[in-house]
Amino acid sequence: MSTRIDDLRNEFKKLFGTNPDTIVKGPGRVDLLGHHTDYNDGFVLPVAVDRDVIAAGSLRDDNKVVVNSLNFRTTSEFALDSIERDEVNTWSNYVRGMLKFLMESGIELRGANIALHGNVPIGSGMSSSAAIEMATGCLFQTLLGFEMSGSDMALTGQKAENKFVGVNTGIMDQFISRLGKKDHVLYIDCRTLDYSLFPLDTSAVKIVVCDTSKRRGLVDSEYDLRRSQCEEGVRLFAQWLPNVKALRDINPADFEAHKGKLPDVVRKRAEHVIYENERVLASRDVLTSGNFAKFAHMMDASHNSARDLYETSCFELDAMAEVCRKAPGSLCARLAGAGFGGCSVSLVKAESVERFIEVVSVEYESRTNLKPSLYVCTAEDGASVIA
Repeated sequence: MSTRIDDLRNEFKKLFGTNPDTIVKGPGRVDLLGHHTDYNDGFVLPVAVDRDVIAAGSLRDDNKVVVNSLNFRTTSEFALDSIERDEVNTWSNYVRGMLKFLMESGIELRGANIALHGNVPIGSGMSSSAAIEMATGCLFQTLLGFEMSGSDMALTGQKAENKFVGVNTGIMDQFISRLGKKDHVLYIDCRTLDYSLFPLDTSAVKIVVCDTSKRRGLVDSEYDLRRSQCEEGVRLFAQWLPNVKALRDINPADFEAHKGKLPDVVRKRAEHVIYENERVLASRDVLTSGNFAKFAHMMDASHNSARDLYETSCFELDAMAEVCRKAPGSLCARLAGAGFGGCSVSLVKAESVERFIEVVSVEYESRTNLKPSLYVCTAEDGASVIA
């Protein structure tokens, strides 16, 4: 990290002629449990990782924002009183949207010079977008000193992504990027937005994110279809259980009592969501007790449920999960993110990580003819000042 900070500071000075006033980070994330539970008013369990976007900045005397991406080697400029989408430098829309909705919330902003550098793999499902949004919010809060809670900052980022960038995300990505804590996971109730931290010591066990190199296909159309199937389940259950507003309101006993009356595909979708919520809820005590083996078993069960009941896996993700589960030091493997491609995530004993990577790289490529990318991660703090 220190080399990246030095490089960013040097680039900032080349671009703008002065040193930045501050440097902050916004981390990427990976979800450990809670697959497609968010839009069912359910529960999720993500972790912030040591892949992040770092942002260097200084205030200007006018209302212009000049932001440079070291990754794309391009600069985008705009005035705070006329923030529009940039259809060329689309990466800048996460910055633009964040600032637009900060001002709409009543925050008075000033212009700034900004330089960004990210090492969150783009398209991997580790949420480089939320990392940019939370780095931007943290940078301006540090430069200007305005008051805003972490949860309100996360909600502002979600609004920027939904209403400015135009991506229909839930709240998980921004919440964990802003509110994560080193060696902890974040439990989030997606209905109430209550959240709490639970321990995950990543000195003994590493989080290894395995990119299948299969780009996520069908996500938008299948995402909408899964939502409609879940909504149909809610409609049917509400006939028998009048207080049901979402699948999170159905407990396993009620599901078992009525599942025979559901169409097969609706039954499978509901079964996944209801028992996935149970896994997230149960994981809190398991993590508190430090029982890695039991938590890993829950992660395996989550993948199996996503594969068999929610049908959001694919050949490549299943191959990666099978290879990872058999590799040295592995405790588990499950798909991460929305599914249909992208990444899996494993917990791996620290002393076996190098061998794990060697074995998984060879075995996965031999099965799929695709070369994977593997990222060894630790659980880190959310958006914060780093220099």
